[in-house]
Amino acid sequence: MVSTADGRNLAVEEWGEPDGVPVFLLHGTPGSRLGPFPRPMVLYQLGIRLISFDRPGYGQSERRIGRAVADIATDVRQIADALGLDGFAVLGRSGGGPHALACAALLPRRVVRAAVLVSLAPVHADGLDWFEGMTESNTRAYMAVRRHGALISARLQSAAERFRADPAQLLAGLYNELTLADRRIVSDIGIRRMLIATYSEAFRVSAGGWVDDLLAFCSPWGFNPCDIAVPTMLWHGADDAFSPAGHSRWLGANIPTSTVVVESGSAHFGALDVLPDVLTWLAEPYRDDHPSQGL
Repeated sequence: MVSTADGRNLAVEEWGEPDGVPVFLLHGTPGSRLGPFPRPMVLYQLGIRLISFDRPGYGQSERRIGRAVADIATDVRQIADALGLDGFAVLGRSGGGPHALACAALLPRRVVRAAVLVSLAPVHADGLDWFEGMTESNTRAYMAVRRHGALISARLQSAAERFRADPAQLLAGLYNELTLADRRIVSDIGIRRMLIATYSEAFRVSAGGWVDDLLAFCSPWGFNPCDIAVPTMLWHGADDAFSPAGHSRWLGANIPTSTVVVESGSAHFGALDVLPDVLTWLAEPYRDDHPSQGL
């Protein structure tokens, strides 16, 4: 646990090579510090020290009601301080994407590189049809949040109770909207176990983190992606319908230091397949500065 300046506790885990390249993982929505990410042995072989934590309201981290996306940068900074880290990379997948971008924008002296996979763009992104290509279920959820705000929390809490009793329900509920490529990925028993474990931990206490993420995504983020000055990779599966690829294209057009990769034949969970390559890219500055490490 790491205690914050305002008295909250954040649940933090480390995986992989203890002396490796520090990379903060910002988990999906809903999600937790338990993944998904490559197996610890893969992280060790890549020379990665992966630092994951439950966002406020998820798992064992105390809730911060009314948080904006930008607020995560303060939590990451305080975790880094507690671990004695001056510089690090950030990696955000799906709902963790906006939070990783917040760190890149607001911690420019600490964040070396950022990688963002299948992220959303700001809800009021100029020139972007935010809902174009999005699944019916996600469209309904975000529209409900935009119309009813915090009133939606009771409905999500009820859903969270069902998922807590049977975490596999969440994945099963998504199945009909998954592409064939995504179905192939989540059919892997190891990935299914990791997803179910992270969903179970996400709702350990309540739906608070889930509610607060959705409210934050549908509100001003508290920073401008245009202000990001560190190298940033934006990866998206071309067939993603949970957070459509147009979101990464918009982000790429508005982040001067970004590289956008839209992969044909891939969708939302395709991000799990590319994690080792993305982690290798995040480690490059360290490898350049420490060639003898052979990472």
